[in-house]
Amino acid sequence: MIQRGQHTLREILSQPEAWAEALEVGRAAAAMQTLPTPASPSAILFTGCGSTYYLSLAAAALARQRGWAASAAPGSEVWLFTDTVMPQPDRTLLVAISRSGETTETINAVEAFRRRGGQAVVVITCYPDSSLAHMATLTLAVPGAQEQSVAQTRSFASMLIVCQLLVAALAGDSHAGQRLAALPEIGRRLITDYRDLARNLGADQAWQRFFFLGNGPCYGLACEAMLKMKEMSLSYSEAYHSLEFRHGPKSMVDDSTLVIGLLSETAQAQEAAVLGDMQHLGAGILTLSDEPIHLLSGRPSHAVQFGSGLPTADRLVLYLPVLQLLAFERALAKGLDPDGPRNLTAVVTL
Repeated sequence: MIQRGQHTLREILSQPEAWAEALEVGRAAAAMQTLPTPASPSAILFTGCGSTYYLSLAAAALARQRGWAASAAPGSEVWLFTDTVMPQPDRTLLVAISRSGETTETINAVEAFRRRGGQAVVVITCYPDSSLAHMATLTLAVPGAQEQSVAQTRSFASMLIVCQLLVAALAGDSHAGQRLAALPEIGRRLITDYRDLARNLGADQAWQRFFFLGNGPCYGLACEAMLKMKEMSLSYSEAYHSLEFRHGPKSMVDDSTLVIGLLSETAQAQEAAVLGDMQHLGAGILTLSDEPIHLLSGRPSHAVQFGSGLPTADRLVLYLPVLQLLAFERALAKGLDPDGPRNLTAVVTL
């Protein structure tokens, strides 16, 4: 008998092995004598569609922290509004991210970039022989992160690690691979320690709305977590920059709301204050952080603690597994099959 969500669950649980492969791919890129950048690069543009657009948001934030003029845009924007999102293609490094390497908008984005004089293209994918890979100046592929399910889980996480190491290499950081080496083992521990928490929260039908809050590179991850909840479980979910949540969206908060905070070290006090405010309004709270968090209103309703000792920029992938499991368990509780989200396909071709 085929079990609902069997592929998705296997891919979530096995992702630490894919992370290890991604670390090797990223280290190989960092060891290259010359990375494919324009002669006088002025900017980096990350692009993708759906999940990989949200990955692009996180990667661009990381690159900006390293001093680059970096931005992110959906593949369709790069394709259809090239001059708006990329005024100097000849001085831009384009990083195109696609799980399949066959997404039409992303392929068209690379073609539009090249037509306007752009040259340097790095492709991050799970399929080294894909159409997009053959268009690249450099392809960074993680075949071990390929998936049978529609919703991206281990593929997103693995490509995020590759992006982290690419950005580090472009910044001349030769030690990033060493710092990230512990991630697979920490990921295994988190999956073991917090699987029951994800199951219990996902099965709780009292939650009718889910809000994911994050700042900096964590905002892109909050968007991805929001998308996982929508895709797998067809639940009401939104993502916001943490402090923006006070500016209108908090009107939706009541005791049927679960607010999930992806906490950073940079703005942790301010982010926790927002969560405390929402707890006062009746919301349930789930925090994800490296160390214990104390809200002004008391202890958070639920907490995931990484205990990695890593800065936010290095530990990004650790935010993902429990939130993926939360969406998965929510889908099962609603009688849905996470392997086959309604109206969706694994690859969008036009």
